[in-house]
Amino acid sequence: MEIVWFKRDLRVHDHAPLAAACTSGRPVLPLYIVEPELWQQPDASGRQFEFLCESLADLDRSLTARGGRLVVRVGDACQVLHDLHAAHGITAIHAHEETGNLWSFARDKAVRRWARAAGVPVIEARQHGVWRALNNRNGWAARWEAMMRSPRLPAPATIRMADVAGDALPGAAALGLVPDPCQRQPGGRRAGLELLKSFLNQRGRPYRAAMSAPDSGADHCSRLSPHLALGTISMREAFQAALVARQRWTEAGDGVFVRSIESFISRLHWHCHFIQKMEDAPWLEAHCLHPAYAALPNHDAARLAAWVEGRTGWPFVDACMRSLAATGWLNFRMRAMVMAVASYHLRLDWRHSGAVLARLFTDYEPGIHWPQVQMQSGTTGTNIPRIYNPIKQGHDQDPDGHFVRRWMPELAHLPTPWLHEPWLAEVRPDYPAPLVDHEQAARTAKAAITAIRHDPAHAAPARAIVQRHGSRRAGLPSTERRRKTPVVTNQGQLDL
Repeated sequence: MEIVWFKRDLRVHDHAPLAAACTSGRPVLPLYIVEPELWQQPDASGRQFEFLCESLADLDRSLTARGGRLVVRVGDACQVLHDLHAAHGITAIHAHEETGNLWSFARDKAVRRWARAAGVPVIEARQHGVWRALNNRNGWAARWEAMMRSPRLPAPATIRMADVAGDALPGAAALGLVPDPCQRQPGGRRAGLELLKSFLNQRGRPYRAAMSAPDSGADHCSRLSPHLALGTISMREAFQAALVARQRWTEAGDGVFVRSIESFISRLHWHCHFIQKMEDAPWLEAHCLHPAYAALPNHDAARLAAWVEGRTGWPFVDACMRSLAATGWLNFRMRAMVMAVASYHLRLDWRHSGAVLARLFTDYEPGIHWPQVQMQSGTTGTNIPRIYNPIKQGHDQDPDGHFVRRWMPELAHLPTPWLHEPWLAEVRPDYPAPLVDHEQAARTAKAAITAIRHDPAHAAPARAIVQRHGSRRAGLPSTERRRKTPVVTNQGQLDL
């Protein structure tokens, strides 16, 4: 039988592995493996698992409509595949390439070792515009564009289903996930398609102007990010739908909508651009891109807790963190700000604060998240440090105080001029003073970064750490090995 191993590609449309398995003429087993160890990693959370469960249910409905069904197995991937091979005989494993975290990278290597030993071919297809074994980025944009414009694959009309039993889908508690109440987006392809349709037909018109503020961004960003992260919609589907909408609004003479869709398309490019960074250097979640910055963090558990719980004393920062905890989403500019505040102002270790944000994001995408965490923490050695002023950001992105009042009820009574600086009020509210002086903290952070940049040792290339930690394909045959020197550029926002 042919296994289609679903991971973060939970759809039947535009799905090369499923199409290949269905044309083989053999019985097909659509398989999802719930891996308990994956859900014990520090970047995993209950909100992500619940979104996954809804997406799996929707996928199962799509498979059932075509004569198949989704078989769920619980356990270690190698053991699950071993048991299936012993009981039924696996002729091939079809899957999409995945750029995940270090744990999933190690799992993929273990599965390939098992498959080679068992004589089972593993056939992987490219899902996004991300290339393995890339020697350089020359022509990357053109290849991305060509892939996104190529025809989408139709869903198979019928599936010759293998007769294999599955396990019950476990609950979050059974996987050791703590209760995680969250007013998050619903999962599943149908929900994703509704978002795509409403964004391109109506919600997205003010996108270009609205994306920077947390309130307007929640309404006018596409909100497709969790669906792209779990693959309920393919990148190619989103890109081609955007092209059609851009043409429609061009013909209608709506320049505002056209420019917003163009901005959205550029962010689809950037989505894959950042994942390519992680593909080339999977160790980015654990090690500074530039080793000269490895000694910078000075972790403080009390400060981390205050930042997580929205008790820093900076109302706009705290409102953003409380909003994220409650909804599982935050617009990109504010994601960048809260990360920069954690690293620059509070001097928190980006590994700890980055893991917290990963758990809070329903749309957690490792390939975007960890390069961005390092970029906003000033550890790349190439990007110009972005030290956000948490007070100015509040005035700029929430000038009427609506967002802060919604998430900070203890400050709702304050007049707008004092809302972002409550310590100036005549009567101090029941709200903590800032953990540090933000202006002094910014100066201190900038001085520390400047000192390192001017140190002759800073000129040592990042190649040293790449050679120490390896590329995503290090240790595998050279034809499968990925490039070892990361390419770093200073790209912008990813408001999807």
